[in-house]
Amino acid sequence: MKILSARQIREADAYTIQHEPVSSLQLMERAAAECAGWLAHSFGEAPPYYVFCGMGNNGGDGLVITRLLRANGYNVQAYMVHHADAPSADNAANQATVAPIQHIHALTEFPEMEAPGIVVDAIFGTGLSRPVEGWVAGILHKINDAGARHTIVSIDMPSGLMADSSNVHAPCIHARYTLSFEFYKLAFLLPENAARTGQVEVLRIGLHPAYTAAAPTKYHLTDAQIIQTIYQPRAPFAHKGTYGHALIIAGSHGKMGAAILAVKACLRAGAGLVTAHVPQCGYNIMQTTIPEAMCETDEEVKYSSQFHEAFRLHRAPDYAAIGIGPGIGTGHATAGALEKLLQLYHKPMVLDADALNIISTYPALLEKIPAGSILTPHPKEFERLFGPSPDHFARLELLSAKASALGLYILLKGRYSAMACPDGAVYFNPTGNPGMATGGSGDVLTGMLTGLLSQGYAPKAALLLGAWLHGQAGDLAASDVSEEAMVAEDIVYYLGQAWLHIQK
Repeated sequence: MKILSARQIREADAYTIQHEPVSSLQLMERAAAECAGWLAHSFGEAPPYYVFCGMGNNGGDGLVITRLLRANGYNVQAYMVHHADAPSADNAANQATVAPIQHIHALTEFPEMEAPGIVVDAIFGTGLSRPVEGWVAGILHKINDAGARHTIVSIDMPSGLMADSSNVHAPCIHARYTLSFEFYKLAFLLPENAARTGQVEVLRIGLHPAYTAAAPTKYHLTDAQIIQTIYQPRAPFAHKGTYGHALIIAGSHGKMGAAILAVKACLRAGAGLVTAHVPQCGYNIMQTTIPEAMCETDEEVKYSSQFHEAFRLHRAPDYAAIGIGPGIGTGHATAGALEKLLQLYHKPMVLDADALNIISTYPALLEKIPAGSILTPHPKEFERLFGPSPDHFARLELLSAKASALGLYILLKGRYSAMACPDGAVYFNPTGNPGMATGGSGDVLTGMLTGLLSQGYAPKAALLLGAWLHGQAGDLAASDVSEEAMVAEDIVYYLGQAWLHIQK
């Protein structure tokens, strides 16, 4: 799914009006009908509805919602917030069809809303281009204060939020639900706005698909259609050699769990063969815990410092993919071995955790990472690698710029993990949940991505598919064991069911 800018969304509306054809009032009616239907389905007629309308087309949506709910016998109070001198043409046309409306010209006119109910925020939409000020900002604060007793539902955008730029310190509605039309807005996918947007519901209102198909954008949301085009079913005469030999370099004294999780995930992701390189202290652990994997040990007992030599002397041509970093530590000898490995191996690889921490200490290593490799930092690791950003929009631009400059794929972990590609495109992953915020989840992802690379998936395909499967397995685990009780090994366990979701 493409993520379009506020300007492009307005253009999509105009294109639909011109080419369907449909009038702007009819398109507004269509959008508002979807919202009214969602409200009726979600909350029914029992609670009172308090609809706050602005003077633009977002307010027009609110007016039509009011009319449609009233027509079905719902108790709806409508309020017109006069933040402009005159309403838009479509807003004015719908005001004539809705009565009564209480008009608000000052903060002192804010209503009581005594009975707990549903507050519908239709004051400002996607067109907002500057922070809300003055008494209207006070109205937004009053609505937020009412959120303790009422459920706030924003139409199109939470009023005060801007779609394409950061205004995290500006007054803004904090909605429990946001009903967006056709698309996610970029602002919805960044953590600084999570408390403002609440749960986002995307409603289809029939915008003309030709505009969306042709619209250029660097931002995308991975969806089922993309995943289905990536997935490669197994060949009937395949054997273990068909799906590659993966090498996982992980673990150290006290952190062998990271190696176990990465190796298990690599196997569950479908790698034909997996070898784990671990320090000597991890040999018995690996051999008894994961009998399906092969194990080679370093010369060191508690950490690894010679994995580059093992790679060079033994099985260098055999490894289709390498994943490195979980639990390896950041000691000088390990850092030196990583540098030498980067000089020896020239295929795309996966770097995570301590491998990234080593590179942040020795930034010259960034230039030695093989082109097309995948880096999987969490926010703090990303900051160590590339420096701080003033807000999440700026961090997203930095993410995209670094992926392009270095010729790498960079997955910035989090809700809606952002995946930047060397061509400048950025994909957001929609699967996953807060239960995955637990130690070891990233190690599982490292193993999965390595396993997908080893099977012959191109780096971009492995990245998008791996992130989607990782989150889907987490969602399946949460539905069974709860978000609170989930541990990283649950994600590995539910990978099989995640694969089956793709194959349906």
